[in-house]
Amino acid sequence: MKSKKYFNTTGFCMPERHYMIDPLRNQKIIFDLIDKTQYFTIHAPRQTGKTTLLHELAHRLNKEGNYISTVFSVENAGYKSIPLPEAMRTIIESLYEESSKFLPNNELPPKLTGYKKSHNLLYMYLSAWAKQMKKPIVLLLDEIDSLYDDVLVSVLRQLRNGFQGRPKHFPSTIALVGLRDVREYKTKVRPNEASLGSGSPFNIKAESILLGTFTKEDITELYNQHTKDTGQIFSKEIVDRIYELTGGQPWLVNAVANEIVEKILKSDYTKKITLAHAEEVKENLIARRDTHLDSLIDKLKEPRVKNIVSAIINGDTLIYDTFNDDLLYVMDLGLIRKEKYDIVFSNEIYREIIPRVLNFALQENIKEEGTTSWYLNPDGKLDMDKLLKAFQKF
Repeated sequence: MKSKKYFNTTGFCMPERHYMIDPLRNQKIIFDLIDKTQYFTIHAPRQTGKTTLLHELAHRLNKEGNYISTVFSVENAGYKSIPLPEAMRTIIESLYEESSKFLPNNELPPKLTGYKKSHNLLYMYLSAWAKQMKKPIVLLLDEIDSLYDDVLVSVLRQLRNGFQGRPKHFPSTIALVGLRDVREYKTKVRPNEASLGSGSPFNIKAESILLGTFTKEDITELYNQHTKDTGQIFSKEIVDRIYELTGGQPWLVNAVANEIVEKILKSDYTKKITLAHAEEVKENLIARRDTHLDSLIDKLKEPRVKNIVSAIINGDTLIYDTFNDDLLYVMDLGLIRKEKYDIVFSNEIYREIIPRVLNFALQENIKEEGTTSWYLNPDGKLDMDKLLKAFQKF
């Protein structure tokens, strides 16, 4: 009998459909910030559970009954050519539409009738909503770093302008959620300036929260749900190997399990999961370059990402420095991590796929040595010495 639940690799997780662990299990800090009416940021690489966390948080707060909470995305206003008034209208339309998924009719934001396009429309709309409600509002604003230039600055300034009026005249708590830490917003607004100065619109946040990866214990808990459901076991040996392959990256953890259970074993729960299956999955994912891997690989085109990655491949010494924005940016993307005194690729899959991808760019610049597989050993694995030397020449 096929299990009703499965390992999710697309979109946010839903407990009735997907195997998942509590996304708020280690997030006491979020509840503390909400109780203190603080504004904060949450950032993490793509497909690490940000949206799942936001949905769970909003539903939990609404269920407890002390707050009015909703999640909405500003991504529809995230293109460079959008005029500022139109962007503000697009943002409040998104807020109004998404709120119906979380709130009863008597707690919804105001109807959009009468709200015309204007530069400070977001401030006026949120103020009107807060004044109408008896309970404080917790607003979870997703994809904040999809916004560009004046639109991003305007949104942040309107939130700052309303900050002093909270909780009766403006949302009590606002979480800005995206791929990047708040320090990175300046590079999207004014990339040639080192600082936005004391007038920065980013100075109202109390905390910047980085969502972490899964621990071995988290992976065990997740996989045990499948075992309880089907009887099919992920042994400790398998979990340890998957942790090595994925570094606990949530999408990879789910993708590896899904590939083994559904693709390789065809949902036959009587079959034993082996180490060979984990190795097969690694090669399948790398060869197929699923959306998650492809989006990361696309980042290699950015010069500051390529510079950091190249240094690691070349064996250059990289020192963890909180003032090195390029290094911190690549860490925020999830491509690399700090390991004791070294900076390394975040997991084994990334460590293998990144040099392979860079090699395709190199092939047009490096004279082939007899065959197109000059960078491979006879067993088909990468010859890292040859690849590194070729990359250095490039």
